[in-house]
Amino acid sequence: MRSIQRTTRGDVRDAVTISVAVAVVGVSFGALAPAAGLSPAMTMAMSLLAFAGGAQLLVTGVLAAGGGVWAAVAAGLVLNLRHLPFGLALARHLGGGWARLPAAHVVTDESTAFVLARTDVPGRGWRAFRILGVAKYLCWQLGTAAGLVLGASVPDPAAFGLDAAFPAALLAMLVPMLRRVDARRVGAAAATLSLACSPFLPAGLPVLAGLLGVGAAGRTTGEQP
Repeated sequence: MRSIQRTTRGDVRDAVTISVAVAVVGVSFGALAPAAGLSPAMTMAMSLLAFAGGAQLLVTGVLAAGGGVWAAVAAGLVLNLRHLPFGLALARHLGGGWARLPAAHVVTDESTAFVLARTDVPGRGWRAFRILGVAKYLCWQLGTAAGLVLGASVPDPAAFGLDAAFPAALLAMLVPMLRRVDARRVGAAAATLSLACSPFLPAGLPVLAGLLGVGAAGRTTGEQP
């Protein structure tokens, strides 16, 4: 019993730390989303119903750059395809029945890594998932709301450097992946394609063109980073 209590306290502490960091990104999203043409209601609805930090940042960034709605939605959907393997990896830790529906809503990069690192004790993964899921969801909503208030009180968010939040947040998501050789190839190819297409395609479409960079992944067997 004491062992379970200790691990639970540790999981709560780690979940709160992650969630506070997520809330900071949520503040940036909430502050800048209206500048991309989203109303406060639409901004909060996206956070409540989509709850996809990276996709929300990408969609709003494409809209802010002048891209069309369909280009923004397509980019967000493609980015979120990574949740398919996440779901497969977490399936055995999330129980069964209708409880999987709300659980699926809070599956993220962080929750996947969080759970898979806590499978040493039966039931710990499910407890850790619920702890982080609730904490992160609430913090993302609070961060978004705080960002909306901040954005409304600051005439020019760019003057405080908040306009760099979208690319900075997306870059922060990518950096850990660049340890892999194939990831570096894909990143370089995607950046090259996007830059090459920028002078010729409407805003938002170069991002989609960059997705073709995944073809540079190739085979990684026997390669060293």
